[in-house]
Amino acid sequence: MRNPNGYGSVYKMPGKRRRPFIVRLTDGWTDEGKQRYKTLGYYTTRKEAMVALAEYNQNPYSFHAVKFTFGEVYEKWSDERFPKLSRSNVYGYKAAYHLCSTLYDMKFVDIRKVHLQKAVDTSGKNYPTLRKLKVLYNQLFKFAMENDIVSKDYSKFVDIGKKTYSNARKPFTAEEIKKLWDVVSVNEYVQVILILIYSGVRISELLDLKKEHINLEERYFKVVASKTESGIRKVPIAKKILPFFENWMTKDNDCSYLLTTPEGAHFLYRNYYDSYWKPFFEELNINHRPHDTRHTTVSLLAVAKVDPTIIKKIVGHAGAMNLTERVYTHFEIQPLLEAIDSI
Repeated sequence: MRNPNGYGSVYKMPGKRRRPFIVRLTDGWTDEGKQRYKTLGYYTTRKEAMVALAEYNQNPYSFHAVKFTFGEVYEKWSDERFPKLSRSNVYGYKAAYHLCSTLYDMKFVDIRKVHLQKAVDTSGKNYPTLRKLKVLYNQLFKFAMENDIVSKDYSKFVDIGKKTYSNARKPFTAEEIKKLWDVVSVNEYVQVILILIYSGVRISELLDLKKEHINLEERYFKVVASKTESGIRKVPIAKKILPFFENWMTKDNDCSYLLTTPEGAHFLYRNYYDSYWKPFFEELNINHRPHDTRHTTVSLLAVAKVDPTIIKKIVGHAGAMNLTERVYTHFEIQPLLEAIDSI
């Protein structure tokens, strides 16, 4: 019985061979209209070859499994899954995928727990974000196992720590902020801390800020990648930190990101935190987390009696807005500039 078009074929090669039966599949056409072939495998009997061909047609993924990268598996999974999800869920998965850049080009079959764990440990993210990352891992390995790309789920061994219920917020005091201004002229990396305090952006948003998204003339920058949809926004640049932006924008390097290492490379969170943030505050004997800067921004704006809706717009807290604020309030940059200049 003849196989359907595109199904593939089995034939016996001449001569004495241990596995004489070959399974061959069409792999496109030449410019002359001749078929190109790819070999699925060699088999001892015709029956074995026919079974292999049937299994391939049931699941073509298995033939290419050893070649699929993490990024390709994500693309195949997201193409299938995203149309069934809400926008917020899709956004969450995309944000989690952004944390996996070290895995993008790895063959999925080569990925082990140590590779997944490293992406978690170097992300600098809190428990809720890491939880979403682990869910993404789970989904990708489930998809890979369903399609015979891998046979073992290493995602279940990834440790994201335990959820803590302490939500202690510790804004910088006026005295601590003064200490920062006192030393900023001799340590340009303190500029980063002051930018965080006087903008309200997340540390990840600032480290990933590219020069092309900064408008010095109109004093704002665009956050184009954030952990939440509301985080995509224009952020006003306060007059007092404008010189810091000008300083970093004129660095003589080829890096597209605003903030760079002394070698001119893009800052990763762990690099900045371990090499600059932590040693600096240990020397001052002050205990602060990067996220404390956002609470400081909100506190300073509140003390300056800035409208709460404008505060939420500046820091990207649309989740804290009521429905009217989210849907009908659209601020131009000028009111935001006036607000940020008041602190």
